[in-house]
Amino acid sequence: MAKVKPFKGVRPPRELVTEVASRPYDVLNSEEARAEAEGNPKSLYHIIKPEIDFEVGTDEHDPRVYDKAVENFKAFQKNGWLVQDDTDHYYIYAQTMDGRTQYGIVIAAYVDDYMSGAIKKHELTRKEKEEDRMKHVRVNKANIEPVFFAFPDNADLEDLIKTVTAGKPEYDFVAPDGFGHHFWIVPTEYNDRITAAFAAMPSLYIADGHHRTAAAALVGNEMAKNNPNHKGDEEYNYFLAVAFPASHLKIIDYNRVVKDLNGLSPEQFLKELEKNFEVKDMGTEEYRPAKLHNFALYLGGHWYSLTAKPGTYDDNNPIGVLDVTISSNLILRDLLDIQDLRTSKRVDFVGGIRGLGELKRRVDSGEMVAALALYPVSMKQLMDIADTGNIMPPKTTWFEPKLRSGLVIHKLD
Repeated sequence: MAKVKPFKGVRPPRELVTEVASRPYDVLNSEEARAEAEGNPKSLYHIIKPEIDFEVGTDEHDPRVYDKAVENFKAFQKNGWLVQDDTDHYYIYAQTMDGRTQYGIVIAAYVDDYMSGAIKKHELTRKEKEEDRMKHVRVNKANIEPVFFAFPDNADLEDLIKTVTAGKPEYDFVAPDGFGHHFWIVPTEYNDRITAAFAAMPSLYIADGHHRTAAAALVGNEMAKNNPNHKGDEEYNYFLAVAFPASHLKIIDYNRVVKDLNGLSPEQFLKELEKNFEVKDMGTEEYRPAKLHNFALYLGGHWYSLTAKPGTYDDNNPIGVLDVTISSNLILRDLLDIQDLRTSKRVDFVGGIRGLGELKRRVDSGEMVAALALYPVSMKQLMDIADTGNIMPPKTTWFEPKLRSGLVIHKLD
């Protein structure tokens, strides 16, 4: 069962939400955050990227930076820029992109569900990134930013979402990136119904934000162990998440660009590809992969269709079926000798939200020699991998739109 609960959210007043809300901490660098927050003391970047309040070049891991996060979080509350609700609520958070809206339920997820594996992951995490967010959660005693979950479609929750969202939203705005954000406070009369619906689910799935999920759960677990009077109902036993029905979500392609061809000429590289792929020159017009096991290669000003030949993949294996596995093994590893995608400096990754034009730009500029576009992973593939205890290769999924930070915060005390 998935244990969740409502909570007393810490939120901006309606008239301040567009000033407070920000992009997540990990989708932009310090200087981009500094520019976006310029002239806006209410921006959440002052809490989630507080290095912007120091001289340019200040290390975001400097102890002073974490202290500044705490100072700013307290100031936001003192100034009334963030205010805590009086009662425990669930919330509904919807996002609109390209005319499509996805609806999520904002929950306090149970730390022990992460520790036991009932909250399932599909990616590995890096300890240094975990520790950074753990420090941030520890010093603020709060989950400032939510993590992004998926759950199997549930008719009762769909019905509840429709009922609640028929009313006027608390927040309703379009962010500078053009994506719409809509937020409702769920009446307390629905709390038990939501709790029970999640309790009937065997698992929740991390869609995006593995490091934040790990950090939030590990700090909660740490606080429980350090409390001699721990009872199990303390707020630190839970962390902030937005959970979406799986059918609402769309995974975008996550593509690759490479710096060199490992000593091969373009002609030799294409010839080698023919051993495992049907290679077709598509000309100079952009070509997007048409289906699973079909790839788009941009090389020398031309786009190529690469279709993996039967026997080069295993559709009965949750990892072997992935196009990222096929391309990582048969192209990046075997032909280009890129053995570790996490550490190699010869490969970079481009989220599909940037479009095929970004792949072309990076190759045409001479920065990279070739680009490889992949067909997107499906939610079913992601959940199958998590259910079987497998881990996806690095840089496999890209979710868009990203959750806006600052719409609601969960305190641990």
